[in-house]
Amino acid sequence: MSKEVRHLTTKIELRSAGEGEEKRDFIEGYALKFEKWSERLGGWFKEIISRDALASTDLSNVVALFNHCQDYPLARNTVSGDAGRLELETDAIGLKFRFTPTDTTYAKDLMENIRSGVINQCSFAFSLNYNKNEPDEWRHNDEEDVYERRINNIERIFDISLVTTPAYNDTEAVIGERSLEKVEQIKEMRDAPIEKLKMELELLDLTL
Repeated sequence: MSKEVRHLTTKIELRSAGEGEEKRDFIEGYALKFEKWSERLGGWFKEIISRDALASTDLSNVVALFNHCQDYPLARNTVSGDAGRLELETDAIGLKFRFTPTDTTYAKDLMENIRSGVINQCSFAFSLNYNKNEPDEWRHNDEEDVYERRINNIERIFDISLVTTPAYNDTEAVIGERSLEKVEQIKEMRDAPIEKLKMELELLDLTL
């Protein structure tokens, strides 16, 4: 299993519900969006998530974090109370989340940073299962000279995270070994006509 992390540029919102002593602030946004191309990742590929990619995804134990740090948990979807309960909903747009963080010092600081706009991005950590099916497809876009990846089946969402770093940081644009093998196969197929031409010219004692 290879865990991948992706950042999303959608805005995080801070909202309120209830009145008086029952009033409670909560954070909501989209951890991922369907059918929306990413920026270039790692400088050489971009990806898109299919609308049915979450149809069989394991969402049984997802935690909300700050900067993907396990030391700063904010909420979890297995919690039954209001504070600390992470609500997840898949709709036509993507995976929507909503939670009121636990009453901790770092959560209060985080809420203030969101309120002021200092922190306004989110991210998610996921994995694909290559043992059961082919969860992603690759092709090369010759016009843009970029590899395109379509994610069709996400096996598991580990966490959603509020982040301070820019969207799609190259150091986090990792993919699994199986996906790298697919890219190499496409590259070999693209290079095959050139290699064949080189061999034919060599037989004629010519050089490119």
